[in-house]
Amino acid sequence: MVFLNCSSLRNKKVKSVESMEEEEEAITRSLLLKQKLDSNHQWSSTSDHGGVQLSESSSTTTSIVVLSTLVAVCGSFTFGSAVGYSSPSESGIEEELGLTLAEYSFFGSILTIGGMLGAIFSGKIADFIGRKGAMGVSETFCILGWLAIVFSKDVWWLDLGRFLVGCGIGVLSYVVPIYISEITPKNVRGAFTSLSELMIGCGKALTFLIGSLVNWRTVALIAIIPCLVHLLGLLFIPESPRWLEYTENLRGISVDGVLHLFQGKYAYSVVVAVGLMAFQEFGGLNGFSFYTSSIFELAGFSSKIGIIAAAIVQILMTTLGVLLIDKCGRRPLLMISMAGTCLGCVLTGFSFFLQDLHIGKEIIPILVLIGVLVYLGSFELGMGGIPWIIMSEIFPITIKSSAGSLVTLVNWMSSGVVSYAFNYVLEWSSAGTFFIFAVICGMGIIFIYKLIPETKGRTLEEIQASFTHIQQ
Repeated sequence: MVFLNCSSLRNKKVKSVESMEEEEEAITRSLLLKQKLDSNHQWSSTSDHGGVQLSESSSTTTSIVVLSTLVAVCGSFTFGSAVGYSSPSESGIEEELGLTLAEYSFFGSILTIGGMLGAIFSGKIADFIGRKGAMGVSETFCILGWLAIVFSKDVWWLDLGRFLVGCGIGVLSYVVPIYISEITPKNVRGAFTSLSELMIGCGKALTFLIGSLVNWRTVALIAIIPCLVHLLGLLFIPESPRWLEYTENLRGISVDGVLHLFQGKYAYSVVVAVGLMAFQEFGGLNGFSFYTSSIFELAGFSSKIGIIAAAIVQILMTTLGVLLIDKCGRRPLLMISMAGTCLGCVLTGFSFFLQDLHIGKEIIPILVLIGVLVYLGSFELGMGGIPWIIMSEIFPITIKSSAGSLVTLVNWMSSGVVSYAFNYVLEWSSAGTFFIFAVICGMGIIFIYKLIPETKGRTLEEIQASFTHIQQ
């Protein structure tokens, strides 16, 4: 009797899984047949959901798509401001509040701890209250965090503020590219989604520039402005039509959460997305971004000039990436970008190697400047934004919540490790630190060459169906 019951339970479980898979496939087929956001579709002004719906049109983009994208990327600017804050503010905070190296390293890395927490809940928040609602909640956390930094009198309030900002941008890092990818036609999806990375670069660059001119508290106060602009803009844009039309089906199918991702048919998608995020961070991003001024000072180069040069290069290269992504494709830009970051790490590491040997003292500052600029410029060309674009493209809407949370969490965990450990590893060996990053970037080139497919010019449903087909 026990064996019969166990057999019955197994049969029911198998049927349940099969039923869920059949329902998921039916939704995918429906998406492919009826609701493609391609070059022949645009939003109309009204729908039964109080938002927008899809309708036939010869136009590839509309004013509402452009407006919605511009409002959404205000969240990316907030992200960039948070990431760029610690480098120009380091000396001012340490002097005024008397922080030690360990305390400032923790201040720099606690942003990523908050980001991890935000990432864990990002998918569920975006599904439960919508993409717009998630962006609004995120910006509220950021505003509270910046205010805590502005009025901080000791390290505890400083860290609390940084943590709250991290929670906010942890959600924004997921929901902004997801929202943009869901509202844009396939022929401009790459460029529009890349605007997110451009605004991150602009946020970092402007924060670098302002931070080199004014007090760190003033910089934190100014950082609240894009948060308020984003909140105001959300009042004038519609919700993602995909979320509006399929949210009930999504809630019905995604009951297994993250465990559902470890089915064989999703393995390829998970490896691609997680792998890109890991190489993005372990390749040295936060070392170069969070501690730019420290790197220049260690090499004997003016940190103020270096930071300004880095800001300009990042904006120019990100803009170039936006212009090229839908022409050249994701894969070529990723290859070039990763090769460039590897070269930047080698140049920076070699300059500090010469410094350790007390050779070429006069060329070391310039060589470090070139290495840092090559790394940051190459990173912004592809590795900065394309992993987020691919993440937003390859997962079906039925698992996008769980997958997005997992991938974003991996990104923030990797970011946290690098940002916290960088100062300590740099003290151990300045040259060795960048050579380690160079090796990781070299491995990333192989990973991209072997595993990353091209997704340019295809609808989200076509991309997701092809990934599922590969994995079966």
